[in-house]
Amino acid sequence: MYALIDATSFYASAERVFDLSIRKKPVVVLSNNDGCIVAASPEVKKLGVPKFEPYFKLKHILDRHNVVIRSSNYELYADLSDKMMAVINRFSDQHYVYSIDESFLKFDGYSDVVNSWYEYGHLIRRTVWRKTKLPVGVGFGPTPTLAKAANHAAKKFVGATGVAVIDSEKSRKQILANMTVSDIWGVGRRLTKQLKLFGIESALDLAKQNPKMMRKQFSVVLERTISELNGVSCLSWDDVKQRKKEVFSTRSFGERVESPFALKASLVTHCSIVAKKLRKQGSLTKRLIIFAHSSPHEDNYYKRSFIQKLAVPSNDSTVFAKQVELVFSQLFQPGVRYYKAGIGAIELEDDMHQQIDMFNVSDDKPELMQCLDTINKRYGSSSLRIATELQSNQWQMKRDWLSRRYTTRWPEIPLIKC
Repeated sequence: MYALIDATSFYASAERVFDLSIRKKPVVVLSNNDGCIVAASPEVKKLGVPKFEPYFKLKHILDRHNVVIRSSNYELYADLSDKMMAVINRFSDQHYVYSIDESFLKFDGYSDVVNSWYEYGHLIRRTVWRKTKLPVGVGFGPTPTLAKAANHAAKKFVGATGVAVIDSEKSRKQILANMTVSDIWGVGRRLTKQLKLFGIESALDLAKQNPKMMRKQFSVVLERTISELNGVSCLSWDDVKQRKKEVFSTRSFGERVESPFALKASLVTHCSIVAKKLRKQGSLTKRLIIFAHSSPHEDNYYKRSFIQKLAVPSNDSTVFAKQVELVFSQLFQPGVRYYKAGIGAIELEDDMHQQIDMFNVSDDKPELMQCLDTINKRYGSSSLRIATELQSNQWQMKRDWLSRRYTTRWPEIPLIKC
């Protein structure tokens, strides 16, 4: 048996954990530079407010209903995610973190211990709430895909209680019949349209298809999905979450940037973010893309980009920063009002299966990078940084409604008045 546990409206729920004044109020969280709505509490969803719409378009609706606005507080979310995953980890000896707010549990030999998966799910929910004050949904199924489907039912179906279990043919068909194809894990918008041309509307419709035939028509991934929907487990943890083939870090500036120090600080910061992501997934890159541009809506639009080939594949932040230094004099042009900049890592390879170049020596310092990651994980993101990142903070994104970093900044820890 598998379980999928995920937090309900995680970003919005995280904002309520330490701020009791908004715990029963509608909350939305905005993206970088307070641009779009990326998370909404259940109360806001009932108002019909769509996600990923620009905030300014919906401001009048949100103001009318006294919705609390928050800027993205990534430090808080990451720390609360770690705490939530630590609690979930207690309930099985096989735990796989899928994303910041989702994780899988696998149960082998638990049938004699767990009398009721439904009751076990509610025990997980109560424990997570008691320890973190984060609401979660729990779905159980004989495969990861069916566990994901049960989780969907636990939160979205009428009369849902936060826990759903697929443990019989009846429960499997009942839940899949009430799910659209687009609700199935791994079925995107384009594939949904293609499947509808074949008359496949519901998840149960897809489950009834011949896996081999669908593989010929579409892909091996869809074949596996169909098998999983029929209770045949064919996904390993590595299949559940594959490594990214490219890693990018880009961001538009809160205000236009004209200073070379601010632009370089932003690029080196993006280098650190990309390198950290590569180290986390165990990858190295052979090429870096470095770019910056002004707004396409302004006169004299300016854009420059460079592809830097690394002599030895790397995931070291300092190596990436040196590449920025090499091209910066060509990238920066005085008088340009820069709107966006970023770094991309392409041509990735596994750091465990690296082809060594006998004529070039790697400049990577893995011990230093491990030290940097450990310190930042313990004391908060950006506690330890490359000096160039500190040259200027003019490029920092706009976050007018940023809540306190309650768990990672000493001056912002919660205060209790007795």
